Amino acid sequence: MRNFSDYLFDRIDELNNPTVMGLDPLLSYVPEPILDKWRKKSGDPKVNGASAILEFNCGLIDAVCDIVPAVKPQFAYYELYGVAGIQALKETVDYAKSKGMVVIADAKRNDIGSTAAAYADAILGSTTHLDGKKYSGIDADAVTVNAYLGIDGIEPFCKVAKERGKGLFILVRTSNPSAGDFQDLLLEDGTPLYENVARKVEEWGSELIGAHGYSSIGAVVGATWPEQAGKLRRDILRHSPILVPGYGTQGGSGAAAAVNFDRNGKGAIVNASRSLMCAYQKCPDLSQNDYAIATRNEAIRMRDDLRLAIKNKILAENV
Repeated sequence: MRNFSDYLFDRIDELNNPTVMGLDPLLSYVPEPILDKWRKKSGDPKVNGASAILEFNCGLIDAVCDIVPAVKPQFAYYELYGVAGIQALKETVDYAKSKGMVVIADAKRNDIGSTAAAYADAILGSTTHLDGKKYSGIDADAVTVNAYLGIDGIEPFCKVAKERGKGLFILVRTSNPSAGDFQDLLLEDGTPLYENVARKVEEWGSELIGAHGYSSIGAVVGATWPEQAGKLRRDILRHSPILVPGYGTQGGSGAAAAVNFDRNGKGAIVNASRSLMCAYQKCPDLSQNDYAIATRNEAIRMRDDLRLAIKNKILAENV
């Protein structure tokens, strides 16, 4: 049975690129030539709209699959488009995997007991159907989850992760402006809540540490909070891979994201969504038919920016 963290970091090492492309599509992000093509088709406009999104996603995946190791589809953007949107999500996951990409399902599920188990099986595992055989649902490689309900909400995901070689990324310090409303609250010992969540993440992942020294259970730590992220990496999340949202459109820089990496430049993966998906909108010299070129160019720029930031971090720490 594979270890998810080894699968992830092997792919990162192969491409020398610790980035993940978020796939959070709205129809307004899809280039006009694709939209126009699907508008002209007969049939259900909801199905055609989802098909336009799928075509866009596949083009983005083709553009970067040889340089970016992973994709992160955000479930809400597919649920927005109903049943056809969910079908587009599934086909996007399957297509990314067929291109060798690691798929992180950004679903942020949070429940307990049998409901949490159902979420885990739906996204990472499988379930028994009428013929008595088990079939996978989404079959992502990893999923984001919320730990607010404690181990009761996490254990079912850990079980599936262990049985099927999958991974989890648990929300610890998120990138949104109001994150501190709860995450920064001080406990009786004077430490903030998010640090205690991080300690639990490290504890829960202790049995799933792979050859790279990292667990299949990791943390989500936003690039917009570099001071907190640096302390988490140094003092608490020593075996937990970190998924870093907030780079690019949300304001996180390469230097801010780099603090999530260890002294060897390992242990994290940085997400960008709109800045990659919609790169063509900032390239007036390219036609919308060339959206994939713009995305690839931005992916290379992001990769190089992170490489330099991580190199500078390592040099500063080893002076």
